[in-house]
Amino acid sequence: MAQRPEEPLRGEVIDGGVHAYGWEWTDIGGPRGRSRLPWFGIFLIVFGALLLLQQAFPAVQAAGSILFLAVGVAFLVSWAVNRGTGSLYLGAIITALAAPGILEAAGVVSGPGVGTLCLGVAFLFLALVRAASRAGWGWQAVLGVILVVIGGSALAVPGLGDLAWPLLLVVFGLIVLARSPGGRRVR
Repeated sequence: MAQRPEEPLRGEVIDGGVHAYGWEWTDIGGPRGRSRLPWFGIFLIVFGALLLLQQAFPAVQAAGSILFLAVGVAFLVSWAVNRGTGSLYLGAIITALAAPGILEAAGVVSGPGVGTLCLGVAFLFLALVRAASRAGWGWQAVLGVILVVIGGSALAVPGLGDLAWPLLLVVFGLIVLARSPGGRRVR
């Protein structure tokens, strides 16, 4: 396979120095080892597909949520291609923030706790990715379980979420105090 010759830099001479510049939609970093994915194209495909989905299911009229969902899914596609941690976290969290609006507009689920539940699922997804890469479950699993329990309980029993947060804070505060050096009596 023949190598492609280096393309000359485009630029201009300013005060005896050379100022180089370039503009390409597919080159994000290029030689520095970053992706050459056409991000604008990926976003347009995802956003267009979500708008078509909105046409197929007219009950989903949350255009703002669809826009954020498209951004979140684009970040997840970036993670799938490049395995960048930042893209994974941004994609999971932005998608989780957009999901409640879509779910409520579609009539799938509504009520208090939907957003908390979606964020919990996102953090459990992050923990699962960590575990699959043999990095352990991490704090993402703990936070995910807490958010899923609180969100799920608020959906199942409205008003219970109002008690769950304070109770969990008290329990975790007691655990922290019991484990702290001042909490143990040394003889």
